[in-house]
Formats: sequence, structure tokens, C-alpha cells
Amino acid sequence: MIGGRMQAAADSGVPDPTPGDAGDDGIATGGAAAVNGHGGFIVNGVAVDPVTMPGLIAYHLGKRYKKKPVLRDVSVGVQRGEAVGLLGPNGAGKTTCFYIITGLLKADAGAIYLDGNEVTDLPMYERARGGIGYLPQEASIFRGMSVEDNIMAVLEIVDRDPASRDARLNQLLDDFSIAHLRKVPALALSGGERRRCEIARALATRPSYILLDEPLAGIDPIAVNDIRDIISHLKDRGIGVLITDHNVRDTLEIVDRAYILHEGEVLREGTPADIVSDEDVRRVYLGERFSL
Repeated sequence: MIGGRMQAAADSGVPDPTPGDAGDDGIATGGAAAVNGHGGFIVNGVAVDPVTMPGLIAYHLGKRYKKKPVLRDVSVGVQRGEAVGLLGPNGAGKTTCFYIITGLLKADAGAIYLDGNEVTDLPMYERARGGIGYLPQEASIFRGMSVEDNIMAVLEIVDRDPASRDARLNQLLDDFSIAHLRKVPALALSGGERRRCEIARALATRPSYILLDEPLAGIDPIAVNDIRDIISHLKDRGIGVLITDHNVRDTLEIVDRAYILHEGEVLREGTPADIVSDEDVRRVYLGERFSL
């Protein structure tokens, strides 16, 4: 598995890819350059290198705010065609980890790899060009524009051919079952309709990976099923999906794997069944009575 202190890597005889010298709080200070020696870590029981492994990988991330450590040696990854959850209690570091992967925040240590290429020092817009899409928790729709104009606003930036843009627009409207809403002002949409429009717009750039921040927030149970279908659709198209959400039950029913962060470290990685059965996860996060 990817995560935590990589004890499994040490036990397997794989060299410890220390990103730099750790301070008293456990955060390495070597930065991205120190990670370029690579080393290995464990994914599904196999030692791999982030440079040779396809996927979107956050590798040994460390982050502090002032003197308070927020992330300590956190490694997470998602591959194309799978959905992965990033979960944990409030203050565990989920949002910080998300922001570092997208480029909204800079890590104090560690590196980000996109299909074997290091993108640690690239700004957010260049990561987007490389294939990383991001849907924030806050409503990002242009409220004064129609559904189709929201999507076309992005298509006009990434595609100069009018015929190609129109075809792509129609495809996205159909794929997300919002063709009948194409002329509707965005401010008139329900929570689920707004989410579908936002995801369709995020896909206008043809990302290989998309990060969904609280996609289940503010929507009703029927809309949750819609989001589940959408994520399944994204996976079928070979898109990797990384999700963070406070709705742990619904998220675990959607994802293939999940990481549980606790106090800035990866406590557990595994399938939903692995997560739910883990005693430490139940003790600090899920509670003893939790079940799927």
C-alpha cells in the first residue's frame, strides 16, 4: 500500500527513499529535489518507484503552518480508471493534501508525480494542462450563465475549432444527462444538477485525473446516487478519481480504495472492507458501530 511511514517498504528490503533530514516534528526538510533519488515504496504488496509507476502520486509530503505540522510523510496515489478516497477526522490534513496535489499550496517536503513526471514545482494551470482536473467544494459554477455557456466558457479556451467545440459540448451534456437543461440559468439548478454541470465543465479539458473536493456536500440522497453513477462513468472512461468528503459512508460505497489520514499521517490504506475492519480506524474515526 502507499502511505504513512512506509514500514512495509523497509521490511521488504526496499531502500527507504528519505526525502530529506527530518526535524523534531517528523517533517523532512530536503524538499522535492531530495526525493529525486527515488527509492521504492509498496503498492498492493509490490515495491515500485513513483517515476516508473503510472498514476498521480503524492510522495512523502510534509507541510507545516508556522510551527504546527499538518502533514508528516504522507504518500497517496490514484491510477487511471479507479476511484480513491482521502478520508479522516476534521483536522487530519485532507484538504491540505488535496491543495498540494492541485498546486494551490506548496509542500515543505516531498514531491508530486504525474504518470512518472515530477510536477512538484509546476503551477496549478500547468498541472491542469498536464491532465489534473479539480472540482472545489465551493460552488464554482458561473451563476449568471446558462448550463451550456458554463461548459462552453472552458471549451473556447482549450479548443479553437468551433465544430469540435460544439460536438464536445453536446457530448458532455448528454454524458451527464443535462442536455435538457442546456438553456437553464445556472442559478436555477438543484444541488445535484449543479454538481453534474460542474463535473462536465471540469472534463472539458480532458483530464486524466480529477480531484473532487466534497462532491457529496449539500445534495440529497437521490443526487448521491447520481454522483455515484457519474464517478462510475469517469472510471469507465479511464479517468482516475480522487475524492475527499465528510460523508464517509457514501464515499466508501463509491471508491475502490481509500486512505485514512489521522493527525497528518496515513493511518490505513486499503479497500473499503479493509478500512471498516481496521481496529485503529474504528477507534479514531469510524466508531465501533460503523458498518457498510
